Amino acid sequence: MSEKHQIFRHDFKFSAERNATLTGHKPIVIWMSGLSGAGKSTIADLLDQQLFGAGIHTCILDGDNTRAGLCSDLGFDLASRSENIRRVAEVAKILTHCGLVVIVSLISPLREDREKAKYIIGASLFREIFIKASLETCIQRDVKGLYNQAMKGEISAFTGISSPYEPPESADIVINTDVKSAEECAADLFQWIIKNIT
Repeated sequence: MSEKHQIFRHDFKFSAERNATLTGHKPIVIWMSGLSGAGKSTIADLLDQQLFGAGIHTCILDGDNTRAGLCSDLGFDLASRSENIRRVAEVAKILTHCGLVVIVSLISPLREDREKAKYIIGASLFREIFIKASLETCIQRDVKGLYNQAMKGEISAFTGISSPYEPPESADIVINTDVKSAEECAADLFQWIIKNIT
């Protein structure tokens, strides 16, 4: 018998629906995708503060933070990125069962991997948010100097330079940070979420 055959899922009696009666709102995953520097983490932070102020129970799963712990063993090749997204999606799914609004901010460059995340989490809970910004804007905002290093060849497999980014073809909402401030973008997203969870 293989090790996989030793795993038997247990059906616990709690559910997302039951926990929603405690939180007072529906659980949902807000999956923000976009280039490095597009504003995902900044918007996630502002959005989280606004949702907290409205009494909404939240959790942020941010790319840099999950890579510092949960996914610290992964690289940045496409296979590692895919596994990174799978792990975050599995955690997001667990958190929705607790009745939370889960804010995910990951580059998640490939459509195929975002579709897998949607499958893991469940289409009824997954909302794809495209944090849109031009490559030029992202380079200008790059306080870490990552784009400069990537263009010099010092960083391999860097999204937007030496590794592809596939924009969503049918995002639930597009947030354009080229034309609006992070505060305006977070406010727009906040209003959209409130309409979808209450």
